[in-house]
This record gives sequence, structure tokens and C-alpha cells, in this order.
Amino acid sequence: MASAKYFHDDHAEHILQAKFGTRAIHAGQHPDPVTGAVIPPLSLSTTFKQHSAGEHNGFDYSRSGNPSRHAFETAVAALEGAKYGLAFSSGSATTATIVSSLPAGSHIVSVNDVYGGTYRYFTKVASVLGVEVTFVDLADAANVASVIRPNTKLVWVETPTNPTLRLVDIKAVAEIAHKHNTKLVVDNTFMSPFFQNPLSLGADIVVHSVTKYINGHSDVVMGVAVTSNEEIYTKLAFLQNSIGAVPSAFDCFLANRGLKTLHLRMRQHALSAQAIAEALEASPRVENVIYPGLPSHPQHDLAKRQQKGFGGMISFRIKGDLATANAFLRHVKFFTLAESLGGVESLCELPATMTHGSVSAEDRATLGITENLIRLSVGIEDTEDLVADVLAALEAAVKL
Repeated sequence: MASAKYFHDDHAEHILQAKFGTRAIHAGQHPDPVTGAVIPPLSLSTTFKQHSAGEHNGFDYSRSGNPSRHAFETAVAALEGAKYGLAFSSGSATTATIVSSLPAGSHIVSVNDVYGGTYRYFTKVASVLGVEVTFVDLADAANVASVIRPNTKLVWVETPTNPTLRLVDIKAVAEIAHKHNTKLVVDNTFMSPFFQNPLSLGADIVVHSVTKYINGHSDVVMGVAVTSNEEIYTKLAFLQNSIGAVPSAFDCFLANRGLKTLHLRMRQHALSAQAIAEALEASPRVENVIYPGLPSHPQHDLAKRQQKGFGGMISFRIKGDLATANAFLRHVKFFTLAESLGGVESLCELPATMTHGSVSAEDRATLGITENLIRLSVGIEDTEDLVADVLAALEAAVKL
């Protein structure tokens, strides 16, 4: 943890009161005191000179704290309206560290439609560590209360969920969790801090796969957790240092660079996603479209209430089977067939055999992750090009 001595900034409070784009550019950014460089230099050093034993400028060893990492953590916290930020080497490492903060014998309630990697960790790793997880449909927030136990320590939520884009009422779940003395964690990866701020709705911890929208350029793997609860922060900071799953200074530098254009990118992601979703819904070659920005989405009103936009992720079921879906994936030109999401480039994938392959066939069937369900991560290319690409691929894959 860096000392206030190193990061004293007379304008910090002024920055935190500014609009999103201004915070994205200025939060955590301190011109170099030696050269005056406007962009803080990348700090690759693993160790730092001390003035005397135990007296330093806020850093002693890079696993414990690094100027480039601290700048990034400060920036993300500012965008989520949080007091504290903690960066990790991946989103999965973030999840693992949070679970490690729980006592053995703890119980977690998780939304059933959860990211495949989180599902894998909860079912294959957390269980070995003595932490039990119950998965529940949270389309109705009241379902949380029915599975909370005396030893339930966390409720874990994604909204929208991956890949079926179901929404969870964060405020309602938070109220129920807190009534049972349980903390709420919200994975905010799909929305980014630009479109949703779960702490303002009652969440205790917000996590992101920085790999996705926050970095936005498909060249960094990283995770982050933010909170305004000092007790939670202190415990997670201890584990961040003790477990040591920290990101490199260079990755933090890159992610901070990407963060500065988050507000501009998210607007374009959402603009194109809305246009593509409407085009898909109008196509006779599509069975159904799942996008919170469409009035046909069953939770469209909730999306308008708790989000500030609808994001860049679309899922849809193509008319046909696995072969039809694969034909579509072969014919798109500007959507690359690849896992992950949230980059400047458009991606497409088949969750049933790719990102959610680790989820059991039975659970995939329950969640509606069918073999004709295609997920699109809409990039920031020209909207007209992307719409035309999707429609052309549909025409080639589905013969009417």
C-alpha cells in the first residue's frame, strides 16, 4: 500500500467531482516530479531505495506496491466511485483472492448464469478449499433469500450475465444480502464503469476483467476489485501482497492508457450494438435476439433503471443447428471468431463449445446456452460495415 506522502495531490478531490471522461484522463495521473513528464513514466523497478531502514517514498518492493499499478488502481476506483482499487494478474485471480478472504466452511450464493471461468473456480477449486457455492436464478431477486444460510458470506452477481444477458436487480439483491449480514460482489465487466456503477446501488465489492472493456485493446490480461469498505480493502490488500497474483507494471501502464478512452469507446460499442441488434431482430433468419437495449428484452425496464446504457454485447439464436451457427461464424468478415470480448475489434463465438465448454451440458440446457446461440462482442468499427457483415453472413448461412 502506497503512502499518502508519495501521492499527495491538491487537486484529487476536484478530479473526483468531475465528469467521467475527465476522471478517466486525470485520476491517478501525477506529472513526474523530476522531469515534469505529463504522462507518468512506466516504473519497471522491482525494488526501491529507502532513506533509512523502513523509511521510503511509499514503495519498497514491487509485489507490495508499484507506482504504475497504483496509478491504475486509483483511476479505476475513481471511475467506479470507490475509495480503493486493487489490481490482480487476471480476473480469475481476482475471484480467487476474494474467495481466499473467506473463512473455511463459508457458503457463497452465485447467480446461476455466471462466467464459465468463475463457474469452474467455484465448482472445482473453491469446493476443495472448503467453500460451498449454491447457484440460483436471480431473475427474481427474492430467490436470494431462499438459499442464504447462517454461514453465507458472499452473494456473487454478474449483470448482464454471460452469455444470455439476463439482468439482476443489484439494489434489491443488496438489500436482501445486507439484511442477512452478507456482502455483495458484482462482476461489472460487461457494462464497464461507464454504463453501470454497482457500488452506488449497494454492492460491497465490484470486480472487472480488465482484459475486456477497461483495457479495450486485447493485449492485456488483468483483473481489478474496487470497494469503499476499508475493512474489505485491508483484507484484500493483505492477500494481494501475500498471494502475489499481481499484474506487471507494463500491463498496468497499458491498461491505464486504454482506460483513458473508455468513455469514447463505450459510446461507439453501444451505438453499433443497438443497430446490429435491431437488424438481427428484423431478420427472418434469426430465432431470437438478446440485447438489453431492445424493448423485447424481458428486463428492458430494469436495464433503463440501473444502467446508463446497454453495452456492446449481443447474443442471438440463429435459425438452425450447430452446423448453421458454424456457417455463420465462417462467413463473417469483420467479426473474428475468438474468445474474450470488449476490445476495439469485433469478435464472435459459440458459447456452448467455447467460453462455456466447462459448464455441464445439463446446466447449459437449463441456462439456454444452446448450440445455435451466438455471442457477439461489437467493436468500434464503422456501424454500417458491421451491420452489413452480420446480415451477409446470415444470408450465406441460413437458406430460406
